[in-house]
Formats: sequence, structure tokens, C-alpha cells
Amino acid sequence: MTADHPLAQYYARRAGEYERIYTKPERQDDLRQLEDWVADFGRDQRVLELACGTGWWTAVLAPVAKAVTAVDLNPEVLEVARAKSLPGVEWCCRDVYASEPIPGSFTAGMAGFWWSHVPRRKLPGFLVMVHRQLEPGARVLFLDNRYVSGSSTPISRTDSDGNTYQTRTLADGTEHEVLKNFPTAQELTALLSPLADQLRVRELTHYWCVDYRVGQRAGGQPS
Repeated sequence: MTADHPLAQYYARRAGEYERIYTKPERQDDLRQLEDWVADFGRDQRVLELACGTGWWTAVLAPVAKAVTAVDLNPEVLEVARAKSLPGVEWCCRDVYASEPIPGSFTAGMAGFWWSHVPRRKLPGFLVMVHRQLEPGARVLFLDNRYVSGSSTPISRTDSDGNTYQTRTLADGTEHEVLKNFPTAQELTALLSPLADQLRVRELTHYWCVDYRVGQRAGGQPS
């Protein structure tokens, strides 16, 4: 993905208002649970965080991890993240799909609210790329939204691959079509089982979370 991709442009324009999504009253209990899970996951780890955005989840990792390398394509969101002055965090502006390895040795990798933006056809290759960045047997965590009518932005269309989209309006009045998929626990399990050890899928009302260890076959192409 390049900086001129519609999704990248959308998040660049949304940088200053992104964290408003975390203020929805009906989501607060779930968010506290997610924060606990992320902190437990990152404790004493050298974490590679992909698509870190404004650093909301980086702020949960930083106090407990040995080190965090937080990656995002957009300078605009990284500017918000850097302003948090989080200790032990190295910020990296680059495409999460880039083929060149990210410098460092990582015992854990996570991405919060990025899985939903990966086209369904690209997910297997994306997972292989993530796993190759990590040490053998590293821990991995993904978390993202579940679709909840009345809380989630309505789905505006579905394409021929089954990807779903939302039409979102920013504070400046501009409208943007955003890819946003909502996988089921069964879909997550089916995709990850060939690549993962100790796979665990957890669902809350508004969010899902999956954690596992990179399996021995994770570096190759998934079956």
C-alpha cells in the first residue's frame, strides 16, 4: 500500500479525530478487557506492532514490554503517536506490506484493528509476511471489531470476494468508502489453524481477539 492509496489517505485525514472511536460509552467495558489482554500479551516481550496508528495500543504495550517497534505508513498518525512520548518505543514510518524486513528481533507481533482492512484474498500472504518478521515460536495477537448494529457504521456494499465496505464521514464533511471486514470465529480458526500453535479466539460484544504462537509451518505458504 502506498501513501496515495484511498485507505492511507483516509487515515491521514482522520488522524486528529481517530481516537474518538474509543469514547463510545457502550464499548468501555470491552475496551478495558482488551487493554488487559494486550498488556498480558506484551509483558516482557520485544513487540513488533503493525499499523500502530495514533499509538493507542502502543501506550498499553510500552509500560510492560521490553521494547516496542511501532510501524505505520502515515506520518500524520505517527505525529499523534510520537506526541505521547512513550518510553522504549521506536516509531517506524513504512508500509506494513513492504517486502524488506523490519530491523530488529521480535518475540511478539500484533496488529490492532488492521485485519479488517486487509482484503480477504491477501490475508494468507499477509500472515506469512508477519510471521517471517518474528522469531520462531513468537507470540502473535490480532484484535478488531465485531459488527454490532446500532454501534458499528452500517455496511454499504459487499464485493464479489465477500469483502464488506462502509461509507464514513469525517469531521470535515468528506465521505470515504472504507474496506471493513468482520470475520467470524470460525473463519479466523480455519485460516490460522494451519499456521498457528496454541490458537485462541476470544469474542466480546464489540470486539474479537485472537492470539497464538507461530507454528513450524508458518514461514511457508499456508495450505
